[in-house]
Formats: sequence, structure tokens, C-alpha cells
Amino acid sequence: MKNFYRYLVALILAGLLMAPIPDLLAGNKDRSGQSGASELLINPWARSSGWGTANIAGVKGLEAIFANVAGIAFTQRTDLIFANTDWLRGADINLMSFGFAQRIGPAGVLGLSVMSMNFGDIEIREVDLPEGGIGTYSPNLLNIGLAYAKAFSNSIYGGMTFKIISESISDASAQGIAIDAGIQYVTGEQENVKFGISLRNVGPKMKFTGDGFSLRAMIPGQDNLFSMNQRSVAFELPAQLNIGASYDFLFERSRFTVAGAFTSNSFTKDQVTLGGEYSFRDYVQLRAGYTYESGIEKDIEDEDRSNALKGPSAGFSVQVPLNKEKGSVFAVDYSYRHTDHFNGTHSIGVSFSF
Repeated sequence: MKNFYRYLVALILAGLLMAPIPDLLAGNKDRSGQSGASELLINPWARSSGWGTANIAGVKGLEAIFANVAGIAFTQRTDLIFANTDWLRGADINLMSFGFAQRIGPAGVLGLSVMSMNFGDIEIREVDLPEGGIGTYSPNLLNIGLAYAKAFSNSIYGGMTFKIISESISDASAQGIAIDAGIQYVTGEQENVKFGISLRNVGPKMKFTGDGFSLRAMIPGQDNLFSMNQRSVAFELPAQLNIGASYDFLFERSRFTVAGAFTSNSFTKDQVTLGGEYSFRDYVQLRAGYTYESGIEKDIEDEDRSNALKGPSAGFSVQVPLNKEKGSVFAVDYSYRHTDHFNGTHSIGVSFSF
């Protein structure tokens, strides 16, 4: 228990030192668009996104590496996940994600996640050639996370993730690092009451560099061309604080979970998410959620609206046991997130636990 308190104190101090308190508690809409690496806020996994990532307190297994890394401590042996997300269908944006988790010892679990975001080929346009016709470029966004979580007792679980962030085009790029940390507390006679807190995307500023910031120009009074470098402005990461709780209603052959979460965003509006999940004998799971933020009910063209996601989300999972003695399971997951001016966001994934 002493080690847990040391871990908790270290987590809080790290958050206070690396991210100013106003950033973590503001949720100021006036700062929207002033941070970078916003892909860090996209949940790439099909199961947890099906109810709006409401289950901060009770998310388990490899998918917890996004919402609350403490949850990967529940991995029994080995987990593998592959997922594809058609983000804002019609915009030709795809996310490919892979995850791996392995138990190492009686209480610890090591996890790895990789997310790649593909925007397709985009027409190059310049001031002199606004219609393009001179080629295309393709932005590359890559996030790699290495996580470790541990069960400190039968009730307390904690974990941390170290992330490498890379954003690039052919002549400019930016690299950065960030840390996630989370804690889950499980209680109740049937361990059906859960609380959780996670701190995400805490790290130093990022900055773009490269040949794309250089140009050749004439200096008055000189006959030669000179190469000049423009300075790019450093940007902060979209840090956020998540607090959640959940309750499991347990029946003879089924389970119904109610979960809620509050998200305090540094550079966008704060959000409240409510969701529910019904599981029949762990074979079929149905889930739905709703995420609310100020102005979410208004038209997308209204100045108070700042999110293309509308609020509702839904999804399902089908699980097939492969080996009951070893607990091996194969699952297919799907989620849908409602949007304005697009055909929704669709995620599908497959996972193996063995």
C-alpha cells in the first residue's frame, strides 16, 4: 500500500509540473484550435468508442490503453487487437490501429499500441496555382504507446503510458512525447462498483521543422538569392483529465453496466458522457452512449458549435470462446459515432485473448 501512495503522489506531481493547472481545468472554448496533435483525442478502438468512452472507471484489457491505462492490468495472459476507423465517413480519413498486451509476472502487464492516421493524397495548391495540378502530398500521423499497469491490491490498479508522437509531410515534420497515467478502484460485495481517473497527453510542446519553412529571396541591395528560414510556432498537446464511475447490475446469465465520465479538456469544451452496456453470457454485448458538451445540440454552422461529432454513439461485440480451459476468446467489435455533414464515424476491430 505504501508503494501505491508513492505512485499516486508521483503521478499528481508529474501532472502539476508538466501541465499548468489552468490548462487542465479550463475547458475554455476560446482556446479551441490552439493546441496540436489533436489525433491524440480520437479513440481508435471499436469496443470502448461504442459508448462514447464512458467507462473510464471499468474499462478492461488492451483497449484501456486509450481511456484509462490502469485497465490493462486486468489482462489475463495475452491480448491482440486490430482496428480500422473510417473517421468522418466521406472525408477519406482512415485510422489503422494495432495493440498488444502481455502479462509479466503475477501483477504486472506490459502493453504496446500503434495508431496510424491516413488522409490519402491531397492536391498541392500554391498562391500562384490555387487550382493545383502540380502533384499531391500525403500527411502521416503516427502515435506509438508503451504502457505498464499493475494490480496494487484486489481493489486498486494503476498504470502509465509513454507515447511517441510523429506528424509529417514531405518537407516538414514534428516529433513529441507525452505521458498518460490512470488509476482504477474496484469495490462492492461483487466488485461491481468502480471509480477511475486518468490524466492524458501530458508533455512538452511540439514544433514543426524542415525544408518546408525555407525560401529563397532577394535582399535589397544584393544581386544573389539567399535562403531564408521561417520560424514555426511551438504548440501544446491537448491534455485532458478524465473522472468516471460505473455500476454493474449482475444477473444469472447477463450483466448491465451503467457508466458516466467527466472530461476536462485543456483546449476544447469540457464533456460529460453517459453510457450503458448489456452483456449476455459474455457472448453478445450491446452498448450505447451520449456525449454532451456546450452547444452540441446547435447547428454545425452555429458559432457555439465546435465539434463535428453530434453526441450519440452505439456499438456491439460478438465473442466466441476458443478454449474454455485457457480462457481464449476471439471477438469482433463495431461502433458508430453520429456526426453532422458526414456519414458518421465507423470503427471495426477484431481481438484475440489467449
